[in-house]
Amino acid sequence: MAKKIIEITMPQLAESLVSATVDRWLKEPGDQIEMYEPICDLITDKVNAELPATVKGKLVKHLVGSGETVEVGAAICLVEIEVADGGEQADPGAGKVEEAVAGGQTASAARPPIVAASSAAIIDENAPMRLRYSPAVQRLAAERQIDLNRVAGTGEGGRITRKDVLSAAEAGNAAIGSPANAPSTVHASSTSSASSSVTPIVPMDPKIPVRSSGMHLSESPRIPSVETQGQEMPGRGEYFIDVTPVRNTIATRMRQSVSEIPHGWMMIEVDVTNLVVLRNKLKDEFRQREGINLTYMPFLIKAAVNAIKDYPIMNSVWAVDKIIVKREINISLSVGTEDSVVTPVIRQADQKNIAGIAHEIDDLARRTRDKKLKLDDVQGGTFTVNNTGSFGSILSQPIINYPQAAILTFESIVKRPVVINDMIGVRSMVNLCLSLDHRILDGVICGRFLQRVKENLESYNQETKLY
Repeated sequence: MAKKIIEITMPQLAESLVSATVDRWLKEPGDQIEMYEPICDLITDKVNAELPATVKGKLVKHLVGSGETVEVGAAICLVEIEVADGGEQADPGAGKVEEAVAGGQTASAARPPIVAASSAAIIDENAPMRLRYSPAVQRLAAERQIDLNRVAGTGEGGRITRKDVLSAAEAGNAAIGSPANAPSTVHASSTSSASSSVTPIVPMDPKIPVRSSGMHLSESPRIPSVETQGQEMPGRGEYFIDVTPVRNTIATRMRQSVSEIPHGWMMIEVDVTNLVVLRNKLKDEFRQREGINLTYMPFLIKAAVNAIKDYPIMNSVWAVDKIIVKREINISLSVGTEDSVVTPVIRQADQKNIAGIAHEIDDLARRTRDKKLKLDDVQGGTFTVNNTGSFGSILSQPIINYPQAAILTFESIVKRPVVINDMIGVRSMVNLCLSLDHRILDGVICGRFLQRVKENLESYNQETKLY
């Protein structure tokens, strides 16, 4: 067998991205690499991803170092492969690596999926992620008439991926049978009000103390951990921390936002006593049925989305000589991790019910903290909602998620004495804070928008439906 040195290049991670930063190398020169095996971690201004190898061979040389930014199509390393005399090494993965990276999949997920519903397929009913379906999988299964109970999942934890559904559709063996013997697989995130499949209950750990300083602090906030990679300065009471590519990207975006956007700020006070009563009434049943916690965020997002329908200018961006109003309402959800803030997107939030939004929030938040987001999950947001109340904050001034026109922050719910009809009563109150792009929005329109959000939140009662 002859040997040949080839280059592995930076793939096109997404349509809007032209470069990526090599965070760290997982393989060193001299290491053997297998097809689809991750060779390095990549960082973009959207999400992190692993770069799987496109060939099998021996890594010869790194062409770029950790922390270096590489343009799409540029070579990043050299690999020595074995080829038949006068021939080339077969590369069945060519063309699939970009899809695997853009989809945030691991090397194992990039391999051809198991064809579902065949006699040889192995379906692990006890897999931890077996019944966790993403909205894309549910929509695709509904379009192709696929029974997800008969599909073998090849994703992490036995989760069913889009490729699994497509393979099942090609096999033609997992089609939904008669309604009598085919259980429904439509999840609660569907826009319809049909009954959803019951997800096994995940019991709460009784050893974990429940926070009580804010009414929706159901768990202790995560404390950031900072690794000090720099050297201490002898004789000085300070040390250096290297700026990571992720932190540098955040700094660039924040500087762009505050330097280009003239920020305005408004706040309104909302009585959410009825909402607190409603959530307390439904949260246990919802957890038993859906397997996730029912927080206040789905109710807030639903109230904000309905207000955006009445004031669509809130769902816009500045384009110098014109204002672009977005037709789709895609809510960016600000999720804090230990070392960064990411804004995954709930797409077409106006077409989802409260239960569906709750599932979207839970799924996106978990995948954000586990660093399992796909590039599509963080693109296309039109309006951002933040929840600083989870930290006990009662008043904040958020920075707009560039290039959107506004960001709405939900503060901590606290019980306070309030005057109602010349009488003092104890009510559950919350502040809603809005930062706005004053090139697009003015106080009048934003004041009316906040009033509409307030009306929507205060209109919740014990008759409100989640589905």
